[in-house]
Amino acid sequence: MNTPRRVELVCPAGSLPALRAAVDHGADCVYMGFRDATNARNFPGLNFDDDGARRAIDYAHARGAKVLLALNTYPQPQSWAQWTSALDRAADLGVDAVILADPGLLEHAARHHPRLRLHLSVQGSVTSHEAIRFFHERFGVSRVVLPRVLSMSQVRRVVEHSPVEVEVFGFGSLCVMVEGRCALSSYVTGESPNTCGACSPAHAVRWEEGADGRHSRLNGVLIDTYAPDEPAGYPTLCKGRFEVGGETGYAFEEPTSLSVLDLLPELVDAGVAAIKVEGRQRSPAYVAQVTRVLREALDACLRDPQSFAPRAEWVAALDRVSEGSLHTLGALDRAWQ
Repeated sequence: MNTPRRVELVCPAGSLPALRAAVDHGADCVYMGFRDATNARNFPGLNFDDDGARRAIDYAHARGAKVLLALNTYPQPQSWAQWTSALDRAADLGVDAVILADPGLLEHAARHHPRLRLHLSVQGSVTSHEAIRFFHERFGVSRVVLPRVLSMSQVRRVVEHSPVEVEVFGFGSLCVMVEGRCALSSYVTGESPNTCGACSPAHAVRWEEGADGRHSRLNGVLIDTYAPDEPAGYPTLCKGRFEVGGETGYAFEEPTSLSVLDLLPELVDAGVAAIKVEGRQRSPAYVAQVTRVLREALDACLRDPQSFAPRAEWVAALDRVSEGSLHTLGALDRAWQ
């Protein structure tokens, strides 16, 4: 294996308490968004106005942590000015980098803010070093966040040939969408992460108590029925249970979370620059717990990757906050790719 080097831990900050939890528990970077549709976690009660963002940046910088700002939705023609204004405000606030997906916004950033560091969002769906090179040479992108559709060997090849830093997801929920372009959410509600910044927007969600249990609906469509004592998940179409061929089950995908603890030595050896935690919509307690565990695990791996093995208490702590209390390596361990 190569000599281990620093790998950044990038953690979610959907609110100021969550940002503080991430920084205080060992995040090298936090990522956040403005309180509007310019980012892919546009839910009520989340995100930052300018004053809040300024306080958050001051808190993080005072403790040596970087702040990344997600502007990773795709502006519609009639709302272009809102996105460019958000980009200009991010530059004025002094964030360490902006996370973008739309080529037009990347062009705007490169032209008007040449000193602003640019990261290509996972929403950009870039999976090859040739595509990464295009974004680097055309817009000056310094880092790319890989979609969660590549095997470990594919990640290694991309990193080996990439002209810029590569960030990969290390923990958090999975879904079947093409990273931010959810046709399922659009089909049922007319809105999706790439249009309004939210998968299964909250205004379309309904909960009903029935004789057979709790029903969850999305824009009137029955997504699931939970037994009285069964934990209920947020009603997204891809995680719903439906009757198919006479059997009821998860037709698209089971609720589960990606966790790369088992692959940390391989990711470090491959040369990834950063490990990212998903979950800006999750609580400060979630952020604190996941950040603490991954900080300990990543530090242990960097000290001695050859002897690294996930501790049972790390796995248990992460499983407690995983969807369905289950974890997976997702596409990373799919040998057929």
